[in-house]
Amino acid sequence: MGRLKSKVAVVTGAGSGIGRATALRFAEEEATVICADINIETAEAVSEEINKRGGSSRAFYVDVSREESVKQFVEEIKSQYSNVHVLFNNAGIDTAGGKLHEYSVELWDRIMDVDLRGTFLVSKYLIPLMLHQGASIINCSSVSGLAADFNRSGYNAAKGGVTNLTRTMAIDYARDGIRVNAIAPGTIDTPLIEKILGNDEGAKFRNVYEWVDPMGRLGKPEEVAGVVLFLASDDSSYVTGECITIDGGHMAYTWPGVMLNSRP
Repeated sequence: MGRLKSKVAVVTGAGSGIGRATALRFAEEEATVICADINIETAEAVSEEINKRGGSSRAFYVDVSREESVKQFVEEIKSQYSNVHVLFNNAGIDTAGGKLHEYSVELWDRIMDVDLRGTFLVSKYLIPLMLHQGASIINCSSVSGLAADFNRSGYNAAKGGVTNLTRTMAIDYARDGIRVNAIAPGTIDTPLIEKILGNDEGAKFRNVYEWVDPMGRLGKPEEVAGVVLFLASDDSSYVTGECITIDGGHMAYTWPGVMLNSRP
């Protein structure tokens, strides 16, 4: 406890899933947590939950894909908190779009705007509040930014961009007191699964994943939050420019056939 005491931590996409779990975990470690989301109602619910537990939190609206929205968000933070010590760029979207020649330009642009441009914009405008603070930025990439998913060229490209943007930021700001790392979650058990696939297909997907994943299950948001906390805290004081995979071992094999055929 207390690993983030007296620190101000910003979490984008804080209203659900990994963002919610991380905001709650940061609060347990005594950070003042800024819960930011395009859905202000969900952000407020998480912030209220933190405050009821005795923590300190406020909710803010932000559309990370829009520069003016991000600038206004950062100005509000600056006027109320002056400095920021932790940023978790978690906000993102995902959906299948077909093979490249079938892929909608509008969908491509939307995913790039939220997942890659959003990480750029929030970082760009918050970094001046983080310089020389011993700060930490954690960007949410994906295993899809290290390999690829079928019919998801936009998401794969955006998350690949986040992974390499992280490395660029790390070397740019290492001597300014800011560490920058990324996480690459595998399939995590969040409401996004049902949002993407629907309830019936989501249930089928979970059942199949039990056979595909080496650990036999989906990851939990709280398990991702634990890694984000490590990167946010001084426990990782000599770690920067890394992308940590959180996928139950999924990326460790080349072909799961033997494992699938050996199932009971």
